[in-house]
Amino acid sequence: MKKITKNHSGKKGRGRLRRLRNDFDAWILLLPLVIILYIMVWRPTVLGAVWSFFKMNAYTPVKFTGLDNYVRVLTHTQFLPTLINTGWYVFWSLVIGFIPPVIIAVMLNELVHFKKTFRILSYIPAVIPGIAGMLMWYYIYYPGNMGLLNMVLTKLNLPQFEWLQNPKFTIIGIVIYKTWKGFPGAVLLYYAAVQSVSVELYEAALIDGAGPIKRAWHVTRPALEGMLLLNLVRQIISVFQTLDEPLAMTGGGPNNASNTLSFQLYQYGFNSGGRATGQAMALGVIIFLILIVFTLFYFILNKKVEDRY
Repeated sequence: MKKITKNHSGKKGRGRLRRLRNDFDAWILLLPLVIILYIMVWRPTVLGAVWSFFKMNAYTPVKFTGLDNYVRVLTHTQFLPTLINTGWYVFWSLVIGFIPPVIIAVMLNELVHFKKTFRILSYIPAVIPGIAGMLMWYYIYYPGNMGLLNMVLTKLNLPQFEWLQNPKFTIIGIVIYKTWKGFPGAVLLYYAAVQSVSVELYEAALIDGAGPIKRAWHVTRPALEGMLLLNLVRQIISVFQTLDEPLAMTGGGPNNASNTLSFQLYQYGFNSGGRATGQAMALGVIIFLILIVFTLFYFILNKKVEDRY
């Protein structure tokens, strides 16, 4: 009995040693990524959270002030309007930008001729550099006779419009650009999901006399439900962090109508001469706490989708 026990424990020890060696090889391969994540993500995040409780001289902590930075941020006259603006960005991105990629993916799947051509054409916005695309759309929206849209309105004998200079339209205009820029990647994901649907299901639907709309609803939609839910949460998280577009296209104007929480953080951090760095850290933590709720919701949805399939 003792010999059997010793042999069994010896086999267990050798098995553990083998697993440790395999894990060691894996960790060696992951080590560069872990170092990059530590330097670029984990360390700055933790330091930002800690420094949010200090009075800062540029990026040097001077004095512990507790929740003073948070109070300054939350009581600032622009915090609530900026938070509402960010909510409007999310709302209009869902209204304007959530469904079109799905429709285009389904249409590409239904095409018989020129399918490759339309796939290439639909992906062109993703190839254009971000700042170039923003400037291009800025001049599309440009006020007066120099803007492309106003040129079209003039040709149609219609009055010109202010576009991005109109506080009621500026967020919608930026969201239209974000939709144009981001939909190629979403189309690619949805198209891949549609292509994975069994051909037999489409053939059965055709035999039953289902047209393109019924096939899309009864065959394609169930296959996309999981991805639609996950992309919904991803889009909310992404749009909530909007910064580049108002920075390049409107400067947060007119009259802060296109300002976002991330843009306000940028203002605190880089346009305050180092006097509001602590408030930038505090606002970063506030944004993090808001987004962590959506992230947890995303993981819950992801778990349900994985369990379903």
